[in-house]
Amino acid sequence: MFTVIGDLVGSRRLPDRAAAQRRLGDVLTEVNAALAPAQDFEATIGDEFQGATADLATALLAGLLIRLRMLEVVDVRCGYGAGEVTVHDPSRRPLLQDGPGWWAARAAIDELGRRRAARSWYDAGESVGESAAAGAAAGGAAAAAAAVGQVNAFLLTRDALVDRLSDRGRRLLDGALCGATQRELAEREGITEGAVSQQFARGVGAVRDAHLVLAAATGTFGTSQAGASYTEVSQAEVVEGER
Repeated sequence: MFTVIGDLVGSRRLPDRAAAQRRLGDVLTEVNAALAPAQDFEATIGDEFQGATADLATALLAGLLIRLRMLEVVDVRCGYGAGEVTVHDPSRRPLLQDGPGWWAARAAIDELGRRRAARSWYDAGESVGESAAAGAAAGGAAAAAAAVGQVNAFLLTRDALVDRLSDRGRRLLDGALCGATQRELAEREGITEGAVSQQFARGVGAVRDAHLVLAAATGTFGTSQAGASYTEVSQAEVVEGER
């Protein structure tokens, strides 16, 4: 299981915290509908929220979509983890649960506390040791650690690109991640396709395609309606660009 713990950055300084919480609830509902996670994303205690997915690519996509949709109100950071999850009482909301998956996500959030500028971090927790043991003969420990490092390199670069986007660029990225074509995005924003293309060149396209490459590498994308649409549209635009 791939776990996500997120929180609102600097929410105590917001003039209307209640409005931010309402917006977060709406965004989590939207992301649940789009991605159908293994465990729905839901608000927990204070300014935190959590959810879990069956694959890493969907977890990272969920965190990005939540951040993109919250940025007009408040910034969001997400700690991602991997490992077993035990639900002790499925009737409670939020779920009464624990396990290595959640410990890893909490460790990732703690790491973000030391990396003030970062907004995402991944900690594979005990699953790194398990991978290392399984592949000990082939240098499994180094390979497992490298895999975690590669994910965090992806996250740091992704978030830096998102930080440089304008409000419109972030809306375009949100739409692109959910399967909209550049023509549809232009109509939605009331701008030309050329203007959309410029935003894609400034980072929207790179972030969208990076998520597609990650998902293809793990063989997990297309498990949700949003993911399937995103894959189909991205492939169609690549073909169109080659003509």
